[in-house]
Amino acid sequence: MQGESRTHQTVRAPRVMLYSHDTFGLGHLRRCRALAAAITSADPSASALILTGSPVAGRFTFPRRVDHVRLPGVTKRSDGSYVSQTMGMGIDDVTNLRSDLICSAAKRYDPDILIVDKEPTGFRGELRPTLEMLQAKGRARLVLGLRDVLDEPEVLAAEWARKDAVTATERFYDEIWVYGLRSVYDPTAGLPLSQAAQARMHWTGYLRRDLGPVGTPPKQPYVLITPGGGGDGEAMVNLVMSAYEQDPDLSPRAVLVYGPFLSGDTRAEFERRVAALNGRVTAVGFESQIETLFAGADGVICMGGYNTFCEVLSFDKRAVIVPRTVPRLEQWIRASRAEELGLVRMLDESRDGLTTEAMIRAIRNLPNQPLPSQAIGDGLLDGLDYVTRRVDALLRGAKDQAAE
Repeated sequence: MQGESRTHQTVRAPRVMLYSHDTFGLGHLRRCRALAAAITSADPSASALILTGSPVAGRFTFPRRVDHVRLPGVTKRSDGSYVSQTMGMGIDDVTNLRSDLICSAAKRYDPDILIVDKEPTGFRGELRPTLEMLQAKGRARLVLGLRDVLDEPEVLAAEWARKDAVTATERFYDEIWVYGLRSVYDPTAGLPLSQAAQARMHWTGYLRRDLGPVGTPPKQPYVLITPGGGGDGEAMVNLVMSAYEQDPDLSPRAVLVYGPFLSGDTRAEFERRVAALNGRVTAVGFESQIETLFAGADGVICMGGYNTFCEVLSFDKRAVIVPRTVPRLEQWIRASRAEELGLVRMLDESRDGLTTEAMIRAIRNLPNQPLPSQAIGDGLLDGLDYVTRRVDALLRGAKDQAAE
């Protein structure tokens, strides 16, 4: 039996599972989707399965050999608590249901590698039974993937202590991948990780977005306005709208992507204001192929999420980032460091003021900004290549071990 199992392990096509808790926004799912696409492209025999709580997962297209399992969704309230989106169940029951679904999927799919996005034990610890099961089974390699910035060191240390995340990271994960460069920012600063855990860290570089096949962009020239998922983008969108309303000569025109999470009432009011601008601002709701809009844009006004930042760099677009500062300083930290490096310009509330006049100046000055490519250093956008090399190494390591 043992010999049969080893033979099976060495001949079957590689399987990579990615976990994305997705309680808010699009960032985690989009990062997992980019990773899965790169992994299956680098190895045409490999498949990938994404476990996600995103309510809009079904509106994305996925590459061949990449599929997803939709977990019951949860929403974060303004007071920090969570509630089930649609199930009519208490949060504890929904978490247990999600945990059971994750574990069942892992047992059936039997991954060679599990890549966990950001949360070492998942949403409210839901991933722990799966981690324990896979570790006991002893074949899957477990990887924790962290974005370039998580939060302020002191805030992050307190959060990880509350979730017992450091202990879980030390116990379960064979490797820790940071999707950035240490020279830009260290998201683990302030965490009491052991030297052994730090030795398992890999700094991949940022995850370049492939332009790939794109559609026909809107009439050019235009500035792209994107608040990411849109759930916390109302203030930024309002600022841009006010700029075009106040300055009738402001150009070029703007193409606004609301994002799927902008509330209905807020969007309806923005639609009214867009219509009154007579084509100087046009808007679309949710654009799963936002690459087309990036490709045709003269510049970008955006928030400071990880994926949008990667797109700005990948498509080499002049950008003004308007970072959110609550509930985390993540976007502000990323934007301020990127501005120091000459990659983007930041519209900072304390320094510039979040005023209509400041936004008008930012849009007018976009053509004078340097392109990100003028400041990008070696390795900054090599993340996907680095990840596919690590996946290959882990798979070869697993096969070597299975053949012993």
